[in-house]
Amino acid sequence: MEKIIERGLLFDFYGELLTSHQKQVYEALVYNDMTLQEIGDEYGISRQAAHDLIKRCDKQLLNYEEKLHLIAKFNSIKTKVAAIEEITSDTKVKKLVVEILDEI
Repeated sequence: MEKIIERGLLFDFYGELLTSHQKQVYEALVYNDMTLQEIGDEYGISRQAAHDLIKRCDKQLLNYEEKLHLIAKFNSIKTKVAAIEEITSDTKVKKLVVEILDEI
């Protein structure tokens, strides 16, 4: 999985478990595509401190995923629902599948 996509999913699923400061910095990296220097300048920390904080967040978020497997389950469900859509010809089922995929 591409690193930025992986970070986005990790943040979507587990971001609320980070501290407020961690969330702000990680969000700046993932969603605002800021560089380490820009993050450092924005939050009054050094580039190295921003790098270290992001590495700690990556490790913490990956640890949550290793224990809870929410992203893996999400991807599995998404794949199975899409497979149901492919094999059914029932329009009611197809409509329901589209609704489910939109929700997840």
